Amino acid sequence: MIGYVVLGTNDLPRAAGFYDALLGELGITRQMDFGGRGYAWGADMNAVMLCVMTPFNEQPATVGNGTMTAIGVDSKEDVDRIHAKALELGGVDEGAPGSRAVGGDGFYAAYFRDLDGHKLDVFTYV
Repeated sequence: MIGYVVLGTNDLPRAAGFYDALLGELGITRQMDFGGRGYAWGADMNAVMLCVMTPFNEQPATVGNGTMTAIGVDSKEDVDRIHAKALELGGVDEGAPGSRAVGGDGFYAAYFRDLDGHKLDVFTYV
């Protein structure tokens, strides 16, 4: 099982502000502080976490082509709200909220890129 996902950033304060506001919409808070190198957000210390870090090798952070992080939520309304919040915070639309299931409903999702260009998906099963 996935324990955490790490996204690289070259501007930690900006990235932290984006994720504080975005994940705060879901009641998700910072769980860990890595001494100025990054932060981890999660529902609690035993939940899957999303981390934003400066690269350990001190080289510039880059976006992984084909890499995407998905955030599961409870409803279509949550998908709509989180996607809108990401865009309000300066994220870039990569796919408006809607049904993505082949042959009908079942998977409702929206896609966006964060301030560093990482692609994220917010989704729910309906």
